[in-house]
Amino acid sequence: MLFESPANVLPVMKSLPSIRTMYQAVVRRDPGYEGVFFTGVKTTGIFCRPTCHAKRPKAENVEFFPTTVEALHGGYRPCRLCRPMDSTKPVPPLVEKLRRAVEASAEGRVSDKDLTAMGVEPSTARRQFKAYHGLTFHAYQRARRMGLALRDVKVGRPVIEVQLAQGYESPSGFRDAFTRIFGQPPRDAKDGHCLFAQRIETPLGTMLAVADEAGLRLLEFADRRGLERELAGLRRRLKCAIVPGNNRILGNTVRQVGRYFVGESLTFDLPLAPVGSEFQLRVWTELKTITPGTTRSYAAMAVKLGIPKAPRAIGRANGSNMLALVIPCHRVIRADGSLCGYAGGLWRKQRLLEHERKYVR
Repeated sequence: MLFESPANVLPVMKSLPSIRTMYQAVVRRDPGYEGVFFTGVKTTGIFCRPTCHAKRPKAENVEFFPTTVEALHGGYRPCRLCRPMDSTKPVPPLVEKLRRAVEASAEGRVSDKDLTAMGVEPSTARRQFKAYHGLTFHAYQRARRMGLALRDVKVGRPVIEVQLAQGYESPSGFRDAFTRIFGQPPRDAKDGHCLFAQRIETPLGTMLAVADEAGLRLLEFADRRGLERELAGLRRRLKCAIVPGNNRILGNTVRQVGRYFVGESLTFDLPLAPVGSEFQLRVWTELKTITPGTTRSYAAMAVKLGIPKAPRAIGRANGSNMLALVIPCHRVIRADGSLCGYAGGLWRKQRLLEHERKYVR
């Protein structure tokens, strides 16, 4: 784990939604309630996350707790399936081993023969990788290899050398694979570019960071509603592919997100390249002036921007922000002080605000 557990970093919310709301969240396996409550199942004596994929209990057989400690005090033991005592879903050791093997490979490729030599059963590796990443190990490697290929093409390396370096014996096979991802053949791609994506584990869940040479384009919680739509929008508007990989900006993002969650620094110093309309960019620039430990209402934002009658437009622009934490849309609240409008989940918004108040100086 990169970070301390939430118990050591963030205060725990004590209030609970209504029983009806919580049970409906369990029925839907709603990720928006992760961390808000835990479900004790009387018939089994275990307690679970709201998103647990075990058989759904009947309403009369459950009770709810705001913390794991209170669930334990209630006589329940943690579920072995959803592991409610874990701060966030950790990277399985085998998945991490596979990713490191791909990075260490000169060709960005690990074959079944290589896996066997590593003492890894190939079918097990493929199954665990797909379950965690949502794409096959083969697709991950192919995307990574194409990212390396584009980098080499851009610096002027001959296409035939790039093809062989990435393990393609057939020029047509390499050309077709490259074109499928980048929309153009290798010889025409010297001035093209792609976005690199990297997962970041945090105490509040996995985040996805996406960046290119221009700057950080996206930083979102991986379970955010609409993330796939945001990624598709980036691909369409920037006319480029998104592939697994790393660069200087992503490396700095990982380090600074880590410092944020342990309270070393609540501010970010990263080159940003948000994609949005002129109005959205104005709103996002104003968001960056809200300092850690403070909040601002939508109405106050509208006044600051010289459009006092447009708080709803501010809210829509706020919701379209794709750079969580760095452009702090979580610091915007209603005029009455209540929380609203956070696609990462109101429970995360609450914890982020409490975290910042704890460490602000």
